Amino acid sequence: MATLFTNLDHLETASQFKEAIENNENVMICCGRMGPMCVPVYAEMENLKGEYNNVKFYDMLFDTPEAHVIRNLPECSSFMGLPFTVYLKNGKVAKATSSIQSKDQITAILKEQF
Repeated sequence: MATLFTNLDHLETASQFKEAIENNENVMICCGRMGPMCVPVYAEMENLKGEYNNVKFYDMLFDTPEAHVIRNLPECSSFMGLPFTVYLKNGKVAKATSSIQSKDQITAILKEQF
C-alpha cells in the first residue's frame, strides 16, 4: 500500500486508525496527498510533535479505500478541500478542519482541544 512521504507515523488501514484512537487520548490525523495544500500541514505537524508530547500525530493517504474512516466522518461531510485534518480526544472527534492550516491555526486547536 502506498504511504505519504512524511516523517509522521502513517495510518494505512481502518484497523490501524481504530487502534490509534483507542490507544491514545489525543490524536491528530492529517488525511491528504503530497500536494500544495497538504504538505505544509504535514510539515507543521512534524515540527509540533516535539512540543506536544501528549498528542500522537499521524498522516493517512486520502486516495485509499481505507481512508473512508476519515472521509465518511459526519464532521468532514461538507469538506471540499484537502487535507481533511481531524483532532480526536478519547476516540471522539473534537475538531475537524479542511484545506491548508498554518502553525498558528493548528496550535490554537491543539491548545483548545488537548
